[in-house]
Amino acid sequence: MTELWNWRIDGAPPVEVYPALAEALGRVVMPLAVADPARLPTYAVICDVWEAPGVFGTMVDCYGVPESLTELPCVAALARLLGRNCVLRDDTLDAGRHLLVAPDGTIRPVHFDVRETDDGEVLSNQRLCTVAHPGCRGWSRCHRSRWAPDSVFPALAAA
Repeated sequence: MTELWNWRIDGAPPVEVYPALAEALGRVVMPLAVADPARLPTYAVICDVWEAPGVFGTMVDCYGVPESLTELPCVAALARLLGRNCVLRDDTLDAGRHLLVAPDGTIRPVHFDVRETDDGEVLSNQRLCTVAHPGCRGWSRCHRSRWAPDSVFPALAAA
């Protein structure tokens, strides 16, 4: 079985993302637009990278990721290689709650305002998930997450 990963990057042009993805994943990366399933190299991962409006507007979808790869160290490696913050969905099912992965490898929960547009979701108003915020206190979904409010983890320890 293979996995699907969805990430967002803080303003990296797609032309810079593809080679960084290949290095972070340690695999051949084939852009979705040119990938021919009948001719895929062994161990290739199909990725789609495009730009959308809003913060963290560079979108990354990786299809067919081998189960042997672990997502958090891979996205941490991508953030480091690009020198940019990345975000991915967390485990709360809250559309506005994400994990922020910094270039230094730290992971922390954050919230965004999410607005649906014709071009997909637009994120804005980034804020830390903290018990100081009324929306993140004891009754919230935040406390049911592996990533509790105010938590900060190194990427490799979090994997």
